[in-house]
Amino acid sequence: MHQTQLLIKIPILGLIVFCMNATCGYAETYQQLTIYISADRTNARSSGESIEQGLRTALSEVGYMLGSYPVTVKVLDHKGSTPRATKHLNQYSQDTSALALFSGLHSPPLLANLERIHKNQILILDPWAAATPITRYPHTPNWIFRLSIDDSKAGYVITKYAIEKAKVSKPALLLEQTGWGKANKKTMSAALRKFNVEPSSITWFNWGISKERAIANIQKIRLEGADSIFLVANSTEGKVIITAMESLSPENRLPIFSHWGITGGDFPEIITHSIRKNISLNFIQTRFSFLDPLNDFQQKVFDQASNIFPDTIKKPIDIKAPTGFIHTYDLTKILIAAFRQASRNNLMTGHIRADREIIRETLENIKSPIKGLIKTYKKPFSVYSESDKDAHEALDINDFSMAYYGKLNGIHLHAN
Repeated sequence: MHQTQLLIKIPILGLIVFCMNATCGYAETYQQLTIYISADRTNARSSGESIEQGLRTALSEVGYMLGSYPVTVKVLDHKGSTPRATKHLNQYSQDTSALALFSGLHSPPLLANLERIHKNQILILDPWAAATPITRYPHTPNWIFRLSIDDSKAGYVITKYAIEKAKVSKPALLLEQTGWGKANKKTMSAALRKFNVEPSSITWFNWGISKERAIANIQKIRLEGADSIFLVANSTEGKVIITAMESLSPENRLPIFSHWGITGGDFPEIITHSIRKNISLNFIQTRFSFLDPLNDFQQKVFDQASNIFPDTIKKPIDIKAPTGFIHTYDLTKILIAAFRQASRNNLMTGHIRADREIIRETLENIKSPIKGLIKTYKKPFSVYSESDKDAHEALDINDFSMAYYGKLNGIHLHAN
């Protein structure tokens, strides 16, 4: 019996020594790093492409190197499907070189996987998906960082513009039947109450809505007394709804104040200026546009993008779905700064799971300002807690603006 116990103890002792040397469970070493993009490149193709363009532009500025490690970008298309996005998360988890995963336009793939993301310590960088709960999952530590619009504030920005600038008083909510739409019902309704306004009605629609159903919804909304519509839709459904609105006689059309999901695909190519001039359409964006006068830094970023993508980016208006480019560029610059700071402090171990955690912690403790396109970021993130629910939001309400499409399909910001 004593011999048997001794034989059992020896391998256990060896395992303990191994764990001490390899940070137990974090033993996967890497010679290069991989950054994943899991986004919709089919139904909202422009959004997925612009995210990749922003990432590659920022990485090119450091020669595709993080410290001494070469960086590979792995681009995956989830087509707006949550099960596909889940497979991508699993693929990341099994990749011993995977550092971070950039998500895409859609909120549902993240909302459905919050538990999986935090349980498996997947470092998510969100440059677009706006649903409020994404960065506010009750888990310590928090593994999701966002540089984008936050729906807890978006509803207020849209409401304030519609009521104070456009002078509407009876808006109806027209929302997609998803977690994103449901989150916006709460935040838009709360924002309206701050202005002592209640929505005249709340109407839901499913992905793949037909023009006939969209017309019926608009007619119902009119009969219920609305003088405007607050729209939460992606590009695919947005095109159908705007087409339906434009098909009505002028006196039956309503002004639309939209979330930015409509800007993620080929919306302006299908809903052309000749259609848009018959509709009052405004939507939320963040406060930077390549179509505005650029400072030296911003011009240098555009020139770099033009050099990397000479066939597709020749002038500012060529950056389609600019939200994806702008946010991903800025968020990548923050990731680069975090890696540089961790390396400078000799924190990196060469073991992927340990280093993901180190970068996650460093993102919450950035010491030096980071110049981005939207602004200069000073400590963009901090430690998340119930008392600081905005800790993983790099932007705030002062960084948001309303916008519109110009004649050449560019996105132009309204002055605040």
